[in-house]
Amino acid sequence: MDNKNGGQGGAMPSWNAWAAAAKNNSGHSSANGQSAVLTDEQLSVRRQQKTVTDLARKKLLEAYKTTRVQQGHDVSAKTTPVAKTAPRASSQDWQKYHSAWQNYYQKYYGEYYGKAAREYVVREKMKMERNQLERERKEKQANAGLSKPIDSLVSSEEVQNDFRAKIRRKAEARANKIRRSRHFIPLIIGGLILVFGICFQYNQVIASHIVAYMSPGNTEVNEITALDPTLAIKTHEKPYLMIPKLNIEVPVIFGAKNDVNSMNIAMDNGVANFAVPGASAKPGEIGNFVISGHSAGNIYQQSNYKFIFSGLTRMSEGDLIYMDYNEVRYAYKVTGTKTVKPTDVAALKKIANDNDGKPMITLITCVPLGTSRERLLVFGEQISPSYEGAITPAPDEEENDNDKTEMPANHDSPLEGLWKWLTGQS
Repeated sequence: MDNKNGGQGGAMPSWNAWAAAAKNNSGHSSANGQSAVLTDEQLSVRRQQKTVTDLARKKLLEAYKTTRVQQGHDVSAKTTPVAKTAPRASSQDWQKYHSAWQNYYQKYYGEYYGKAAREYVVREKMKMERNQLERERKEKQANAGLSKPIDSLVSSEEVQNDFRAKIRRKAEARANKIRRSRHFIPLIIGGLILVFGICFQYNQVIASHIVAYMSPGNTEVNEITALDPTLAIKTHEKPYLMIPKLNIEVPVIFGAKNDVNSMNIAMDNGVANFAVPGASAKPGEIGNFVISGHSAGNIYQQSNYKFIFSGLTRMSEGDLIYMDYNEVRYAYKVTGTKTVKPTDVAALKKIANDNDGKPMITLITCVPLGTSRERLLVFGEQISPSYEGAITPAPDEEENDNDKTEMPANHDSPLEGLWKWLTGQS
């Protein structure tokens, strides 16, 4: 039916659309054409919907037939109208026709989409509830520290009990580990004591090798250089020994006895003159002027000069040595070095004999560094001032007792000092 004949009416929906709608509501096929098995409740709802739809369709057909008859059409046959001049349908009839259509859509589509919307809301609500339960389950499982999932929420008391049990297990494991390793404690303590004892016993060796390449003792760093003997020089008021190469400037102690203890006391205050028969000259006299100093001392000794000669092993031929004595500065040039036994005091006299008629100087210290096994002799010849007319000291009356004399030594190591104290030697 077209709009030209219908006035206010619209196009009539096709019967194929009605058939498809009825088929979708019949419960025999799904939206995608596949058969579906429905429950009794669903079938009942579908039948109710079909009844309502059929009633609306019947009213619509009746309105449609009335309209067609009024327009002169034969509604029982597919022929042309019997009278082209039949009067047109009134606006009231068309209103009834549209009302039937609206009633049909409201009954069918309103019910269909309303139900679909309600089902969607229910599904989304159930989905949200499931997600919320899953999050709570995971949080509960994480708080309880469990390695496997749990099916139900755990109470706070159960979580606390699990937490306490976990702490107890960790404490017991740590305690067992400590008990198993406890037998190592005596070994560790013993090892620490051994290391400390070795360092304490051989502290002289360790320290002397370090100090040998530093400024010896607590003497200040200075700039001692070779001096022109022709120039007027202001000397020390007291006897002083100076070695430019080693940066040494140290007082010299005269008059100490030759025994070890007396020499150690003197060398705690500087370096000491070691005068023995055949080597008892003073600066400027023909013969051998001998000075002794420590190369190493114990760390607990209160002395600024316990490492004063630790660098003496670096001296070589041609190095200069200065000695201020009686307001005169004597300069010596090193001519040689020699290592001897502590009891080889005769080596000092031999140096004088080998350089007969010359004023000589000899420096003594203990080697190897940190020990007292041997003595290093560094000797040199006076080069300034001129020694023409220099005197020779009178022979010492105790010259025959040289075999009983031993050269000065470093202080005893801790164990050596303890042994001498136990045996009454000190």
